Amino acid sequence: MITDDFRIKAFLPTLERVLERGGRAIVCSHLGRPKHADPKYTLAPVAAALSDALAGDVPLVFDYGKVPEVRVALLENLRFHPGETGNDQAFVETLVSLADAYVNDAFGSCHRPHASIVGPPARLPAAAGLLLEREVENLSRLLEEPAQPYVVALGGNKVADKIGVVHNLIGRADRILIGGGMCFTFLKAKGHRIGRSLLDEEHIDDVRRLLEGPGAERIVLPEEVVCGPSIDAREGSIHPVSEIPDDELGLDIGPASAERYGEIVRSARTVFWNGPMGVFENEPFANGTRVVAEAVAACDGYTVTGGGDTSAASAAFGLADAVDFASTGGGASLEFLEGKTLPGIAALLGGSGVGGSGGRGAERSGRAQRGGPPTEKET
Repeated sequence: MITDDFRIKAFLPTLERVLERGGRAIVCSHLGRPKHADPKYTLAPVAAALSDALAGDVPLVFDYGKVPEVRVALLENLRFHPGETGNDQAFVETLVSLADAYVNDAFGSCHRPHASIVGPPARLPAAAGLLLEREVENLSRLLEEPAQPYVVALGGNKVADKIGVVHNLIGRADRILIGGGMCFTFLKAKGHRIGRSLLDEEHIDDVRRLLEGPGAERIVLPEEVVCGPSIDAREGSIHPVSEIPDDELGLDIGPASAERYGEIVRSARTVFWNGPMGVFENEPFANGTRVVAEAVAACDGYTVTGGGDTSAASAAFGLADAVDFASTGGGASLEFLEGKTLPGIAALLGGSGVGGSGGRGAERSGRAQRGGPPTEKET
């Protein structure tokens, strides 16, 4: 069952462009992290969704050696094959043998050096799809002289996923707002007791260096939080960050902090938001995320969201269409904003015949991550 068809809809313009030009499309993707063929991770619901969107049958192909002669076919979960994540060259050859050209429209997978991402561009004419190009163009605006004030709002649980973004953007952003489970590692690094709240021990020293280093005044932390005995508690209690109960865990930023974050976001001219401010799925701990989502939607500046949880939160509050760009990449968008070169984009740049506007988009991404402006040719 598909609970969010956001990425499928985002990919359709590229698929339709291929079909309009008389092409035949073999679509491939992945789901989850299965160790072997597992019905739990089948792409059958995706095949059904594509069939509905295209008003025609899209078969799901289990045997990659027997792809039917149809306009559109979907390969079963690439990760059912160990050669995918291991970038096995024999598996690459299997994929390459199916096509005359390669289009990468999976920006959300471009940070992974997997067989389907980095293999085909070295052997086939290759290009970025329309979605990948839009991802690069929009995310590059967050790195290339963004309009000020520039506000970055980071939430969710994983400090490890976002610490690099803070390092790379602390010199560009006017404010970096920290919420979600990750804020408690920051609060702990400042000397607060955090009760049973989420803590990333491995990265606490890195966080401490950030809080003591250049630009630390740009990092904004909540002044009070909403706590509860568990994530499914039916009610929460508000406490200053200096008085978090030892037997409870923080599950949302407090209402005053949420209003402060909202005011900062609404007054910005550029906003990037990745990660909810609390356990928004449970109403007692949804306010922080709701307030930030509403502020992003109300902001008159250029607004970008990223990450599956952020998209889910925006959709939950009816604000999914209220931003300028919603990135389909979670980890990929974060690594892009860290300034890293994504393997999938590097493969397109070095492939055998990167062409069309997708080629220019990939070239632009390389320059954006290095921090320089695009050349006249690249624009």
